[in-house]
Amino acid sequence: MTPRRAVRGANAHAGPTSPDTADRQRVALIGYGLAGRVFHGPLVRATPGLDIAAIVTRDSSRREQAALDFPAATLLETPDEVWARRDHLDLVVIATTPGTHARLAREAIDAGLALVVEKPLAVDAGEARALIDHAEARGVSLVPFHNRRWDSDQLTLRRLLQEQTLGAVHRYESRFERWRPEPNARAWREALTSAEGGGVLLDLGTHLVDQALTLFGPVSRIYGEVQSRRGGADDDVFIALHHMSGVESHLWASALSAAPGPRVRVQGSAGAYIVQELDGQETALRGGAHPDDRDFGLEPQEHWGRLWRGDRSEVLPSEPGRWLTFYEGVARTLRTGAPPPVEARDALLALEILDTVRGQALEEG
Repeated sequence: MTPRRAVRGANAHAGPTSPDTADRQRVALIGYGLAGRVFHGPLVRATPGLDIAAIVTRDSSRREQAALDFPAATLLETPDEVWARRDHLDLVVIATTPGTHARLAREAIDAGLALVVEKPLAVDAGEARALIDHAEARGVSLVPFHNRRWDSDQLTLRRLLQEQTLGAVHRYESRFERWRPEPNARAWREALTSAEGGGVLLDLGTHLVDQALTLFGPVSRIYGEVQSRRGGADDDVFIALHHMSGVESHLWASALSAAPGPRVRVQGSAGAYIVQELDGQETALRGGAHPDDRDFGLEPQEHWGRLWRGDRSEVLPSEPGRWLTFYEGVARTLRTGAPPPVEARDALLALEILDTVRGQALEEG
């Protein structure tokens, strides 16, 4: 992608261009619910070279919150207002519900704007493939928000794999398990159907599959189970992947785990690595922490993983989680044309696997 230089002066809140701001990239954030307010907004603000210039939301309370969080941003009511300002923007972040991702992304591409799309990129692989082909044909950068590649456990595991601490890995287990026996009708993840992007398969399965593919490469066999135990959207999922590298990945996503298993368990010929707790970046952001704080992403020692060899184990220091790396990579792509932090076709591979899993579940009835 050829880097674009932001055009200044038309935005009511934008001051005159100065040498300090000439190379800054102006961002429009579409959607200011949980994803926009808690994740994308703070991460963009903490990224050198990126500025939130506009926020799209119609909800009155969210507009009030957006004005407090980003007083220099222009508040808009519709994405069409973003496309009309395309000459004064460099990047669009789509942080709306999944069923709207493909449509809004296509409109952004037609406007010639680079974009980040909250996961899942689309509700199925066919929709994602058409979107990626369209972006490539128009020469527009399309980056899926697969931020959990930079979870503490994933970064630590990559280090162990590089150091060959575990020997030859033969099994990888990964879980996002929660205990929510009563569905929350106000949460879109539980209220929307799978066709609209609801359910844990798309919400959490996207991360689980992407992490497994990033660590151990392409797969040759897929098996899956998808259940809707509380009625409505799917809420209990198991996926088994056989990687061409020889590793077996077993992945769980559930809202009905009264006794959750370890977040990660990896078995190898020289040892096993087990992490019990979920990466803490989401909790920190929900609590108002800033992603550029010095201690952001540091896991407390009691959450560090352990290296096991039979009945002996030792604590291993965890790498700090760092979701900010994603947007630093996006800023670099905008500035220099460097490869994006996540390739759009990586999201397509993950969705193809999720489509296969859902298809197996439908066949088995």
